[in-house]
Amino acid sequence: MASVCFKHGPPTRLGAELEWVAQHSGNPHRRLDARRLADALGPHAPPSLCPDSPHLPLPHGSTVTVEPGGQLEISSRPRPSLAELITTVDGDTAALTDLLDPAGLVLTGHACDPLRPSRRLLDVPRYAAMEATFDRVGPLGRVMMCSTAAVQVCLDAGTRGQVADRWAALHDLGPVLIAAFANSPWRDGRPTGWASSRMHAWFDLDPVRTRPRPVHPDPAADWARRALDTPLLCQRRPGPQWDVPGGVTFADWLAGALPGTPTTEDLDYHLTTLFPPVRPRGHLEVRYLDTQPTGQWAVPVAVVAALLADPQTTDAARDACAPTVGRWFAAAREGLRDRSLASAAVEVFELACDRLPGLGAPWWLRSLVEDVTEHRVRRGRCPADDMTDPLTRDPLTRRDATRPRGGLP
Repeated sequence: MASVCFKHGPPTRLGAELEWVAQHSGNPHRRLDARRLADALGPHAPPSLCPDSPHLPLPHGSTVTVEPGGQLEISSRPRPSLAELITTVDGDTAALTDLLDPAGLVLTGHACDPLRPSRRLLDVPRYAAMEATFDRVGPLGRVMMCSTAAVQVCLDAGTRGQVADRWAALHDLGPVLIAAFANSPWRDGRPTGWASSRMHAWFDLDPVRTRPRPVHPDPAADWARRALDTPLLCQRRPGPQWDVPGGVTFADWLAGALPGTPTTEDLDYHLTTLFPPVRPRGHLEVRYLDTQPTGQWAVPVAVVAALLADPQTTDAARDACAPTVGRWFAAAREGLRDRSLASAAVEVFELACDRLPGLGAPWWLRSLVEDVTEHRVRRGRCPADDMTDPLTRDPLTRRDATRPRGGLP
């Protein structure tokens, strides 16, 4: 775990994974069709959607994947600077939008599909087994799989002496950033009562697999123990049936509870089925940020990058968030209506605004983060507060997929 999940080295690179709920233009209630989506993506379609696809990267190197319900995701290559990452993701987002446009499909600024029921589009063994496992707990597993979308930020774990602090910092910041970027108050055509219905689904669908745990001073040892103690989601085998009996952990498999002896490849695969708010994958993957309104995806990426840019800024951000550590559920439910989260958010965003020029952030991104800070965060509002009707949020257009213009939409 220490050498593979928490690779040591100077923290120099950034990456991003953007997910979107996709809809038919002008008809957000209509279900997606797998064949139509595969045709639109062409040679960029992933094998889960089109088994014989060459799965070519987009022009700037990002790869396209499709989530179980048809949500689309692009994953960038790691970049040495925030500016280069923004250029990469902007360009590939525009390319993806161009692919979808002739098919009448659009990307939206919703972190949870506000209108359509949660139905699985992809028929592959992993997702069938996942669905069966989550159904034992309740309905929110299907919501997570088929209706949610996130902005994920990927950062180097840091040198041996930095790893524990960077890991702890991303957890300490979690509740405040969830609250500030909450953008999913609707599901199935109704308000849910949660500012981030997406994170509500994640926290409750399978708690041992998805909920945050108290930060341990040795994150690698703690992650190893969590991996061993988490029940298997599936067991890869020939054929379409990957289901496993409920409650069988990886440690149980090692002890002979299932046929065969697990390999390191089986452990690697098992780790892809753990979904905590921060996940170590060689780099640190921040998974708790909702997809943002049209034109604003870069704001959470910039804020996280700025707050982790140097130890002094990180320490100041952790101090600001100290009163809110562990308040994950309050953040997802209340957003910035919670006073302590709102107060911490102002300090955190001010720190990010101060640090962004030193990261070489483009002027329009600095302006956008400042606008969000002034007109939203200082007023104790998150994107969910502006979403009073699920039909009022415009889909992502080609113009908005690239550089946002005119400040905060």
